[in-house]
Amino acid sequence: MSRTPDLVIAHGTVVNSFGRRNAHVVVRDGRIDQLIDAAEPVPAAARTIDATGRLVVPGGVDGHCHVAQVTGRFRTLDDYRTTSTAALWGGTTTIIDFGIPRDAQETPLAAVLHKKELALESRCDVALHGAVVSWDETVPWQLEQLAAEGVRSVKMYTTNRGTTMADGDTILKVMREMVRLDGLTYIHAEHDPIISDCTQQHADDGRIGIEHLHRTRPELAEEISVKETLAMAEYTKAPVYFVHQSTPGAVDLVTEARARGQEAYSETCPHYLTLDDTVYGSAFPEWYACCPPMRSPETVAALKERLADGAIHTVSSDHSCYDLSQKRERTDDVRAMPHGLPGVETRMPVTFTAMASAGSSVEAFVEVFSAGPARINAVPGKGAIAEGFDADLVVFDPAEERTIDGGALHMGTDFSPFDGRRLTGWPAVVVSAGRVVLDADGFHDPGAVGRFVARNGFREHLSSGAGSAFPGSAAATPATLSAAK
Repeated sequence: MSRTPDLVIAHGTVVNSFGRRNAHVVVRDGRIDQLIDAAEPVPAAARTIDATGRLVVPGGVDGHCHVAQVTGRFRTLDDYRTTSTAALWGGTTTIIDFGIPRDAQETPLAAVLHKKELALESRCDVALHGAVVSWDETVPWQLEQLAAEGVRSVKMYTTNRGTTMADGDTILKVMREMVRLDGLTYIHAEHDPIISDCTQQHADDGRIGIEHLHRTRPELAEEISVKETLAMAEYTKAPVYFVHQSTPGAVDLVTEARARGQEAYSETCPHYLTLDDTVYGSAFPEWYACCPPMRSPETVAALKERLADGAIHTVSSDHSCYDLSQKRERTDDVRAMPHGLPGVETRMPVTFTAMASAGSSVEAFVEVFSAGPARINAVPGKGAIAEGFDADLVVFDPAEERTIDGGALHMGTDFSPFDGRRLTGWPAVVVSAGRVVLDADGFHDPGAVGRFVARNGFREHLSSGAGSAFPGSAAATPATLSAAK
């Protein structure tokens, strides 16, 4: 091991979810080697970055991305090179993608192994979730194989019948298996019978175009599905994580379950914190085609209050990279158009802007942007600036303002739902695994160096103290990462 540090980020204010200190961050061999009080001399290093007057935060962990996703006849236009590059531009240094079976012939295990192969082109580190659509006698063995691969979570949809929807029997059985394997159950919660009936009624009335999307998927459908799923999780004693919650009622159900002792978590997305259903009356409503849809201004305000109160545990992008030509093929029928928004690159400034406007601290931002996703998803070595952790770092300027230009972003599409918005809080320098990939000179492509991160067991990770990341705690010695190459 070289004795001279590869990198020192000097004189910054290091902000973790649990507090801040003025320190020099010393990086050696891709890991954080030391935190030295800023009153001490700056150590000699191969490269020194002066962070005076700026914050240094952990690299982002985006727990909900869809890369090269196939849904019916549509495929997102990105690949791992594109999405990981965009993630780094936006201060995210680890993405967690989904291996979702493309059709009835692809198994959950095959879907994950396919994504793992595609991820060899990634510029940042990658972890994966599995997914189960239907139950058969091979599923327990497949889930065991996924756990052995370091894939310790499985996503299931309670809607989208005929494609990705899992029925109640499947969800219950998978939850039991995830308890056995010390894993985490991910749920897309929308009540399919309500959505199907509501959508059909709108179609019968000729109100099925994109401008009516928000009326076809009511808040009640999300909240009833969350309530039912929590009951199954309570019955099986399964830890459960709800993706992209869009209503305060859904969040409150999780909060109440946690008060009863359940291991349940709420995720939301930047667009649910900042956009409301008036966008469907705009000139370009197709920019906002996603499920769940945007909610009323009153719901958005209440959801942001829940985030400020700490009731929401992570903010993820739910990145899905379609372009406008795909979106515009069937704007006349929401049932036939692709849903999902590009957002991996803009997650940092949109989330920070929303939280700052609600009076949240930078520490609270770090919790939902990095520390919480790493801890809940049992991703070793991520989510904190502490000795022994991966050197995934962002020199962050909370005062910098920029206006979003969707066409100038790097996500492989031609729009952003935040186009034209003035956002505050941007990365000035991004360090991924000890490499400076973004600085004042622009982006420095590191090549296909991203590693596949094998995740720990859910309860194993939490009980070890990993993720708390207080200096000197068990988290200062994270588990070894597993490389795909």
